Amino acid sequence: AAFERRLHEEGLFSVVLDGDNVRSGLNKDLGFSDEDRAENIRRIAEAAKLFVGNGIVTLVSFITPREELRHLARDIVGPDDFFEVYLKASYETCEDRDVKGLYAKVKAGEISDFTGNQSTFEEPTNPWLAVDTETLSVDESMERFWEAAAPLIRVRRETSASKVFWSF
Repeated sequence: AAFERRLHEEGLFSVVLDGDNVRSGLNKDLGFSDEDRAENIRRIAEAAKLFVGNGIVTLVSFITPREELRHLARDIVGPDDFFEVYLKASYETCEDRDVKGLYAKVKAGEISDFTGNQSTFEEPTNPWLAVDTETLSVDESMERFWEAAAPLIRVRRETSASKVFWSF
């Protein structure tokens, strides 16, 4: 959200595709099986490709737990427009930050196949940007993200080319 606000302050139009929001609408028919996770990522990558193809800076915030799914998204969007951002936090930190109540639902047995609990998470080996949110504040994390993205955004202003920043 901080990065989106910064884009707006810079006069850039952007869209945020958030995993929970997309799962409540476009992907509400999908669960958390391996097949459903792949379809979830495929659909959102196709949507992101449409936005970026129309000149919109696209921020995608999805848990993308396996390398093969990140490759799938990159292949669909295209390597020139896809920038993988790893917002690093341990399962315990995510549980402590549980603003949506998902981790509480996992503990209560209401959600199964949850990433980092019953379903594995493969830490990215070579993201475009990794931000350790356990050691940096929100403002520091956003600034690190902005410093990395600013050169790409300058290019976007000059060429009207857009980018997809896929964070997980």
